[in-house]
Amino acid sequence: MTAPVFVVEGAVPGDRTCVLEGPEGRHAVSVKRLRAGEAVVLTDGLGSWCEGVVAGSEGKDRLVVEAGPVRFEDEARPRITVVQALPKGDRGELAVETMTETGVDAIVPWAASRCITQWRGERGLKALGKWRATAREAGKQSRRVRFPEVGEAASTKEVAALLARADFAAVLHEDRDHESAALASVELPADGEIVLVVGPEGGVSPEELAVFGEAGARACRLGRSVLRTSTAGTAAVALLLGRTGRWG
Repeated sequence: MTAPVFVVEGAVPGDRTCVLEGPEGRHAVSVKRLRAGEAVVLTDGLGSWCEGVVAGSEGKDRLVVEAGPVRFEDEARPRITVVQALPKGDRGELAVETMTETGVDAIVPWAASRCITQWRGERGLKALGKWRATAREAGKQSRRVRFPEVGEAASTKEVAALLARADFAAVLHEDRDHESAALASVELPADGEIVLVVGPEGGVSPEELAVFGEAGARACRLGRSVLRTSTAGTAAVALLLGRTGRWG
């Protein structure tokens, strides 16, 4: 089994003895119950990381680690960003969790016109915090050392600008009356950035589809079945990772 991942604040320690403390140290000592000699990975979640060996513990929330040399993981190419419409309830965290485990590089929350959930004021800040915390925890769980970025909630205009800058842009659209290409067969770039829009349960509105089309995005479908907004992004990311060779 691969070594568990823990997040350090600031620079990743290299070639020295360090102490993992706070919530991460408490989790390592009291939950994971790590013992001397066991392997761990320390990361800042931004690509810097090092392997380490547990030297011991101090109390219930401090783990002493002998850290090895610092390494750096470059960002994978092509970069994959998913614009995720806001789902109901906790389905947003489910989408973030599974897309992170699958390998997405960035997630942008989108307040689509047909979203039942709307992020406003303190509620919006709290929801965004949950998405970011979920990405962090899912990144650790899936043994990543570069966690996905979770951006600020975007408007349709802001999403269109993001699509216009992409090397390949697509909107998942299941309407059989609308001409759409199979995501499994469209030509994809070997580098640059892929941006994929996942609409809400009510679907992307015709007006939004037109705006995104003007920005250069293609309407694409995954298959015959219609997936929920909380699972469509994960399925699409898996497909893209396989087709671009990142899962090769």
